[in-house]
Amino acid sequence: MKHLFIISLLLVAFPCSAQNITAEELLQKTIAYHDPDGNWSAFDGQFTVVMTTPNSPKRISAIKINLLNKYFSVSAKRDTVTTTYTIDKDNCIMAYNGKSVDSIVASTHNMSCDRAKLYKNYYTYLYGLPMKLKDPGTNLNETIELKTFKGKEYLVLKVMYDEAVGSDVWYFYFNPTSYAMEVYQFYKTDENGNIKPESGEYILLSEETLVNGIKMPKVRAWYYNKANQYLGTDTLIEK
Repeated sequence: MKHLFIISLLLVAFPCSAQNITAEELLQKTIAYHDPDGNWSAFDGQFTVVMTTPNSPKRISAIKINLLNKYFSVSAKRDTVTTTYTIDKDNCIMAYNGKSVDSIVASTHNMSCDRAKLYKNYYTYLYGLPMKLKDPGTNLNETIELKTFKGKEYLVLKVMYDEAVGSDVWYFYFNPTSYAMEVYQFYKTDENGNIKPESGEYILLSEETLVNGIKMPKVRAWYYNKANQYLGTDTLIEK
Protein backbone atom coordinates (compact mmCIF):
# COMPACT_ATOMS: atom_id res chain seq x y z
CA MET A 1 0.00 0.00 0.00
CA LYS A 2 2.83 2.37 0.83
CA HIS A 3 4.35 1.93 -2.65
CA LEU A 4 0.99 2.41 -4.34
CA PHE A 5 0.50 5.64 -2.38
CA ILE A 6 3.89 6.98 -3.53
CA ILE A 7 3.10 6.11 -7.15
CA SER A 8 -0.25 7.89 -6.86
CA LEU A 9 1.47 11.02 -5.59
CA LEU A 10 3.90 10.97 -8.51
CA LEU A 11 1.09 10.62 -11.01
CA VAL A 12 -0.66 13.63 -9.51
CA ALA A 13 2.53 15.70 -9.52
CA PHE A 14 3.47 14.70 -13.07
CA PRO A 15 0.28 13.81 -14.93
CA CYS A 16 2.17 13.15 -18.18
CA SER A 17 5.48 11.56 -17.20
CA ALA A 18 8.47 11.13 -19.45
CA GLN A 19 7.65 7.43 -19.69
CA ASN A 20 4.15 7.76 -21.15
CA ILE A 21 4.34 10.75 -23.50
CA THR A 22 5.85 10.80 -26.98
CA ALA A 23 7.86 13.65 -28.44
CA GLU A 24 5.04 14.53 -30.85
CA GLU A 25 2.46 14.48 -28.05
CA LEU A 26 4.61 16.75 -25.90
CA LEU A 27 5.08 19.15 -28.79
CA GLN A 28 1.35 19.27 -29.47
CA LYS A 29 0.61 19.96 -25.80
CA THR A 30 3.09 22.81 -25.53
CA ILE A 31 1.85 24.35 -28.78
CA ALA A 32 -1.71 24.08 -27.46
CA TYR A 33 -0.54 26.03 -24.39
CA HIS A 34 1.39 28.76 -26.22
CA ASP A 35 -0.68 29.06 -29.40
CA PRO A 36 -4.12 27.60 -28.64
CA ASP A 37 -5.80 29.17 -31.68
CA GLY A 38 -3.06 28.32 -34.17
CA ASN A 39 -2.19 31.94 -34.89
CA TRP A 40 1.53 31.54 -35.54
CA SER A 41 1.23 30.21 -39.11
CA ALA A 42 -0.39 33.50 -40.20
CA PHE A 43 1.42 35.76 -37.71
CA ASP A 44 1.25 39.45 -38.58
CA GLY A 45 2.38 41.64 -35.72
CA GLN A 46 5.02 43.76 -34.11
CA PHE A 47 6.76 43.95 -30.77
CA THR A 48 9.81 45.51 -29.18
CA VAL A 49 12.70 43.69 -27.53
CA VAL A 50 14.92 45.52 -25.03
CA MET A 51 18.29 43.86 -24.62
CA THR A 52 20.42 44.58 -21.54
CA THR A 53 23.96 43.28 -21.20
CA PRO A 54 26.66 43.90 -18.59
CA ASN A 55 28.68 47.07 -19.19
CA SER A 56 26.85 47.97 -22.42
CA PRO A 57 24.05 50.39 -23.33
CA LYS A 58 20.59 48.99 -23.89
CA ARG A 59 19.63 47.92 -27.40
CA ILE A 60 15.98 48.54 -28.30
CA SER A 61 14.78 46.53 -31.30
CA ALA A 62 11.41 47.17 -32.95
CA ILE A 63 10.43 44.03 -34.87
CA LYS A 64 7.72 43.46 -37.48
CA ILE A 65 6.86 40.02 -38.83
CA ASN A 66 4.28 39.10 -41.46
CA LEU A 67 4.72 35.44 -42.30
CA LEU A 68 2.14 35.20 -45.08
CA ASN A 69 3.61 38.17 -46.93
CA LYS A 70 7.19 37.04 -46.23
CA TYR A 71 7.99 40.34 -44.57
CA PHE A 72 10.43 40.98 -41.75
CA SER A 73 11.89 44.16 -40.33
CA VAL A 74 14.04 44.98 -37.33
CA SER A 75 15.05 48.50 -36.36
CA ALA A 76 17.61 48.45 -33.54
CA LYS A 77 18.74 51.51 -31.60
CA ARG A 78 21.79 51.63 -29.34
CA ASP A 79 23.09 54.99 -28.11
CA THR A 80 22.71 57.36 -31.07
CA VAL A 81 22.85 54.74 -33.81
CA THR A 82 19.82 53.06 -35.39
CA THR A 83 20.21 50.28 -37.94
CA THR A 84 17.24 48.92 -39.87
CA TYR A 85 17.07 45.67 -41.82
CA THR A 86 14.03 44.78 -43.91
CA ILE A 87 13.35 41.69 -45.98
CA ASP A 88 10.27 42.03 -48.17
CA LYS A 89 9.91 38.74 -50.01
CA ASP A 90 13.20 38.59 -51.94
CA ASN A 91 14.12 42.25 -51.46
CA CYS A 92 16.68 43.34 -48.86
CA ILE A 93 16.55 46.95 -47.67
CA MET A 94 18.94 48.54 -45.18
CA ALA A 95 19.00 51.90 -43.45
CA TYR A 96 21.46 53.64 -41.14
CA ASN A 97 20.05 56.33 -38.84
CA GLY A 98 16.90 56.47 -40.96
CA LYS A 99 18.67 56.85 -44.32
CA SER A 100 18.57 54.05 -46.89
CA VAL A 101 22.00 52.70 -47.84
CA ASP A 102 23.25 50.45 -50.62
CA SER A 103 25.44 47.42 -49.97
CA ILE A 104 28.66 49.39 -50.49
CA VAL A 105 27.80 52.11 -47.95
CA ALA A 106 26.27 49.52 -45.61
CA SER A 107 29.55 47.59 -45.47
CA THR A 108 31.25 50.58 -43.84
CA HIS A 109 28.80 50.15 -40.95
CA ASN A 110 29.21 46.36 -40.85
CA MET A 111 25.76 45.88 -42.38
CA SER A 112 24.82 43.30 -45.02
CA CYS A 113 21.88 41.38 -46.46
CA ASP A 114 23.37 38.22 -44.95
CA ARG A 115 23.05 39.87 -41.55
CA ALA A 116 19.45 40.81 -42.40
CA LYS A 117 18.66 37.14 -43.11
CA LEU A 118 20.40 36.13 -39.90
CA TYR A 119 18.20 38.50 -37.87
CA LYS A 120 15.09 37.26 -39.66
CA ASN A 121 15.92 33.64 -38.88
CA TYR A 122 16.93 34.47 -35.31
CA TYR A 123 13.82 36.40 -34.31
CA THR A 124 11.29 34.27 -36.14
CA TYR A 125 12.84 31.14 -34.63
CA LEU A 126 13.06 32.30 -31.02
CA TYR A 127 9.72 34.10 -30.90
CA GLY A 128 8.05 31.38 -32.94
CA LEU A 129 8.94 28.66 -30.44
CA PRO A 130 7.69 26.08 -29.72
CA MET A 131 5.65 26.20 -32.96
CA LYS A 132 8.87 26.36 -35.03
CA LEU A 133 9.71 22.84 -33.88
CA LYS A 134 7.26 21.62 -36.51
CA ASP A 135 9.34 23.10 -39.34
CA PRO A 136 10.87 20.77 -41.97
CA GLY A 137 14.37 19.61 -41.08
CA THR A 138 13.58 19.46 -37.35
CA ASN A 139 14.22 16.05 -35.80
CA LEU A 140 12.63 15.28 -32.43
CA ASN A 141 14.27 12.69 -30.23
CA GLU A 142 11.53 10.23 -29.32
CA THR A 143 12.85 9.74 -25.78
CA ILE A 144 11.45 12.35 -23.38
CA GLU A 145 13.49 12.77 -20.21
CA LEU A 146 12.43 13.96 -16.79
CA LYS A 147 15.19 16.28 -15.54
CA THR A 148 15.80 18.66 -12.68
CA PHE A 149 17.21 22.03 -13.77
CA LYS A 150 17.77 24.93 -11.38
CA GLY A 151 15.78 23.05 -8.74
CA LYS A 152 12.69 22.43 -10.91
CA GLU A 153 11.44 19.30 -12.65
CA TYR A 154 10.91 19.40 -16.41
CA LEU A 155 9.93 17.23 -19.31
CA VAL A 156 12.87 17.62 -21.70
CA LEU A 157 12.75 17.27 -25.47
CA LYS A 158 16.01 16.87 -27.39
CA VAL A 159 16.02 18.32 -30.91
CA MET A 160 18.53 17.97 -33.73
CA TYR A 161 18.37 19.39 -37.23
CA ASP A 162 19.12 18.31 -40.76
CA GLU A 163 22.60 19.35 -41.87
CA ALA A 164 21.19 22.04 -44.15
CA VAL A 165 19.34 23.61 -41.21
CA GLY A 166 21.93 23.57 -38.43
CA SER A 167 24.39 21.49 -36.43
CA ASP A 168 23.56 22.59 -32.88
CA VAL A 169 21.77 20.23 -30.49
CA TRP A 170 18.89 21.81 -28.58
CA TYR A 171 17.06 20.83 -25.40
CA PHE A 172 13.65 22.26 -24.58
CA TYR A 173 12.38 22.16 -20.99
CA PHE A 174 8.62 22.07 -20.43
CA ASN A 175 6.57 22.43 -17.27
CA PRO A 176 5.21 18.89 -16.67
CA THR A 177 1.81 20.20 -15.58
CA SER A 178 1.02 23.14 -17.89
CA TYR A 179 3.47 22.21 -20.71
CA ALA A 180 4.70 25.80 -20.84
CA MET A 181 8.18 26.16 -22.32
CA GLU A 182 10.37 27.51 -19.49
CA VAL A 183 13.98 26.84 -20.53
CA TYR A 184 15.90 25.99 -23.65
CA GLN A 185 19.52 25.11 -24.12
CA PHE A 186 21.85 24.39 -27.00
CA TYR A 187 25.29 22.91 -27.54
CA LYS A 188 27.76 23.06 -30.40
CA THR A 189 28.96 19.82 -31.99
CA ASP A 190 32.33 18.66 -33.30
CA GLU A 191 33.09 17.29 -36.77
CA ASN A 192 31.72 13.91 -35.70
CA GLY A 193 28.43 15.34 -34.46
CA ASN A 194 29.31 14.88 -30.80
CA ILE A 195 28.25 17.54 -28.29
CA LYS A 196 30.96 19.85 -26.97
CA PRO A 197 29.92 19.88 -23.28
CA GLU A 198 31.35 23.31 -22.44
CA SER A 199 29.92 25.03 -25.50
CA GLY A 200 26.60 26.75 -26.06
CA GLU A 201 24.15 28.55 -23.85
CA TYR A 202 20.97 28.13 -21.87
CA ILE A 203 18.08 30.57 -21.69
CA LEU A 204 15.74 30.97 -18.73
CA LEU A 205 12.23 32.10 -19.66
CA SER A 206 10.01 33.95 -17.22
CA GLU A 207 6.73 35.83 -17.27
CA GLU A 208 4.55 35.88 -20.38
CA THR A 209 2.99 38.42 -22.69
CA LEU A 210 0.20 37.87 -25.19
CA VAL A 211 1.09 38.82 -28.78
CA ASN A 212 -1.59 38.13 -31.40
CA GLY A 213 -3.11 35.50 -29.15
CA ILE A 214 0.24 33.74 -28.62
CA LYS A 215 1.73 33.36 -25.13
CA MET A 216 5.32 34.46 -25.64
CA PRO A 217 7.97 34.48 -22.91
CA LYS A 218 8.41 38.07 -21.82
CA VAL A 219 11.87 37.76 -20.26
CA ARG A 220 14.74 35.68 -21.62
CA ALA A 221 17.92 35.55 -19.54
CA TRP A 222 20.94 34.14 -21.38
CA TYR A 223 23.85 32.24 -19.82
CA TYR A 224 26.86 30.33 -21.08
CA ASN A 225 26.65 26.63 -20.27
CA LYS A 226 30.27 26.88 -19.17
CA ALA A 227 30.47 28.26 -15.62
CA ASN A 228 26.88 29.60 -15.80
CA GLN A 229 28.21 32.97 -16.92
CA TYR A 230 25.45 35.55 -17.39
CA LEU A 231 25.29 37.12 -20.85
CA GLY A 232 22.25 39.36 -20.89
CA THR A 233 18.47 39.63 -20.83
CA ASP A 234 15.89 40.26 -23.54
CA THR A 235 12.58 41.74 -22.44
CA LEU A 236 9.62 41.71 -24.84
CA ILE A 237 7.27 44.68 -24.97
CA GLU A 238 4.14 44.35 -27.10
CA LYS A 239 3.37 47.26 -29.39
